[in-house]
Amino acid sequence: MLPKRLPILILGGTSEANALVHALAGHRAVAPVLSLAGRTERPALPPISHRIGGFGGPDGLARFLAEGIGAVIDATHPFAERISANATIACTRLGLPLAVLTRAAWRPEAGDRWIDVDSLQDAVEALGRVPRHVFVTSGRLGLAAFRAAPQHRYLIRSIDPPADKTLPLHHEVILARPPFAMGDEIAFMRERAVDVLVTKNSGGSATVGKLLAARALGLPVVMVRPPARSAVQRFENVSAAVGWIVARAEAQGFTP
Repeated sequence: MLPKRLPILILGGTSEANALVHALAGHRAVAPVLSLAGRTERPALPPISHRIGGFGGPDGLARFLAEGIGAVIDATHPFAERISANATIACTRLGLPLAVLTRAAWRPEAGDRWIDVDSLQDAVEALGRVPRHVFVTSGRLGLAAFRAAPQHRYLIRSIDPPADKTLPLHHEVILARPPFAMGDEIAFMRERAVDVLVTKNSGGSATVGKLLAARALGLPVVMVRPPARSAVQRFENVSAAVGWIVARAEAQGFTP
């Protein structure tokens, strides 16, 4: 008979979360459960227990955790502010260990022309009044901010279709899923005569090609900074997160 395992909740939706899931699948001391927000159509389902959908705020999350979860890993997108805040509140209330697994933010290098801003609203202001051809890769949420600047033409790339009511006046939606190679990004930006790129600093390698392309073409990048997260244990690689989880399991008497 397998020994009892420590239930771990992984708040997912990222490649880092998927890597963590596969690293823990079948672990003899840990019983991981993956939670997906349900915002992405046709998500890849994991080889472990999982749930799809929200919890109902910090109170609902706390009720779920109180049913036996022993620790939480927040491996959500760097801009998933609400669920991260809810996790902090719920874990603090219950005294549960909480750690963040995230990717390192991108940093500007020689040749980059970044304009750092704190929000999409600030990004719109940074575009200025002169009409420009704007390549937007900030995701399908928050696009309504660009409606305030109808003088620009927007190329909006998204994995899933944005809601029509959020789209700016002059727009074209391009549905595509990363990764995107640098060469393809250069060809695309040239073909579409892009003047400026707007994106969020979500880090990672899957979409870094657009930044390399903008650098090669000398294009400005309006970069939205990631929100600050609570001062909890933070990891930027899966192996360190696995070590933390196993240590929590062992500390609570769960051993392989």
